[in-house]
Amino acid sequence: MIVKVKLFATLRKYLPGVELGKSLDIQLESGTSIAQLYDVLGIPAEEIKLAYVNGIFCEMDTELKDGDEIGIFPPIGGGSY
Repeated sequence: MIVKVKLFATLRKYLPGVELGKSLDIQLESGTSIAQLYDVLGIPAEEIKLAYVNGIFCEMDTELKDGDEIGIFPPIGGGSY
């Protein structure tokens, strides 16, 4: 199956060469979970805050399907009071 993956902010370093705002098609085995996708991409779990599949927040055990669009975000900090 093929899914589209878009990494945001500091996670973009795991998809070098992909233009800002673009996604990358990744071929995976059927039944791959979002956690397994993180492993395929080489992203340590502690660097990930949340992910969505087709615009909906998902848990680590969410099973991906052919054609899914995944966005992965790191923890975001900053600002001051």
